[in-house]
Amino acid sequence: MSIIPVPRVAIIVVAAGSGTRLGAGAPKAFVGLAGRTILSHALERVFQTKEPCQVIVVAPAGLEGEAEADIASVAGDRRELARVVTGGATRQESVSRGLGALWGDVDTVLVHDAARALVPAAMIDRVIDAVRATGHAIIPVMPVVDTIKRVDGTVITAAVDRSELAAAQTPQGFRRDVLLTAYQAVGDDFTDDAALMQAAGHTVLTVEGDAMGFKITTPADLERAKAALAPVTPRIGVGTDVHAFGGDGTLWLAGLEWPGEQALSGHSDGDAASHAIVDALLSAAGLGDIGTHFGTARPEFAGAHADVFLAETRRLVEQAGYRIGNVSVQIQAARPKFSPRREEAQRVLSQILGAPVSVAATTTDGLGFVGEGAGVQVFAIAALLPR
Repeated sequence: MSIIPVPRVAIIVVAAGSGTRLGAGAPKAFVGLAGRTILSHALERVFQTKEPCQVIVVAPAGLEGEAEADIASVAGDRRELARVVTGGATRQESVSRGLGALWGDVDTVLVHDAARALVPAAMIDRVIDAVRATGHAIIPVMPVVDTIKRVDGTVITAAVDRSELAAAQTPQGFRRDVLLTAYQAVGDDFTDDAALMQAAGHTVLTVEGDAMGFKITTPADLERAKAALAPVTPRIGVGTDVHAFGGDGTLWLAGLEWPGEQALSGHSDGDAASHAIVDALLSAAGLGDIGTHFGTARPEFAGAHADVFLAETRRLVEQAGYRIGNVSVQIQAARPKFSPRREEAQRVLSQILGAPVSVAATTTDGLGFVGEGAGVQVFAIAALLPR
């Protein structure tokens, strides 16, 4: 069993809010999300930081046991680094109670809202690193993308330059000594700890936030979080192509030229493997088939090779809102001998499509036109995911 070093960083997870705007009939952090509590999801990511941290959960009175259960379910071998304290009447009072539970060796403190349940561990690490590197208060922010207007009732009074704005997220990070001094010096209640630090005269710097750092405040936010956690179902497409030997020039197959081998006949280069991949991708995206986009009515594709067909197909698929997950290809042919160049073909096709492509080759034990060496038959399966 590995010994965890005494933490120098503590993360106070504030979970004492009532969640009135969420309207779920329970304190927000204990509302269900994908079969668990919001707090459980937040803690799962907190316990995934690069270095072990002390974790202090500030829970509503009466729900300390539920918070302990959430810790036990996700902490793993860091369980002994976590504890629960009871929150206060305001957010600032709750954070103060969390600060009172810090261990002596802690010199860096992060304050995190449990309602930002999907913040990735990498963003937490980013805040820790920035506090250590600068010594200043650090908050993660996201750029404001909407056009912002200043209004008086229903009347727009002015435009606001959004380049001067940023949306603040948590966790927010601080030197322990500076944060404690600020809490003792400032009496007002602030909406976040960065505002308190500024009121105490300290500089606050920013690091890049994350789109998954949104706050679950309203029912619509909860639905967004559920959608983000829902398993992604890939769209599957199947493609097949057959070409006979007898074309001009040399053989092109699976994106490779095969010098000394007889060419396959076809409108382009006869590469049955790339054509089967095109059909599989278009089928998965619901975009028709190879004839729809690359038929004989498109003379610019006459003689084109796999890089042209596949790059254009990738563009069409991405334009339709998908990304390529992976492609699997099976070539049935008596020749050429494929195994010596399998890895090369997979590398070339994967590079064009920006996704893993696996290629297998087999014979038909002398049966049919493939076994007679008259042509090549290829099957392909493609999986697409939402972009």
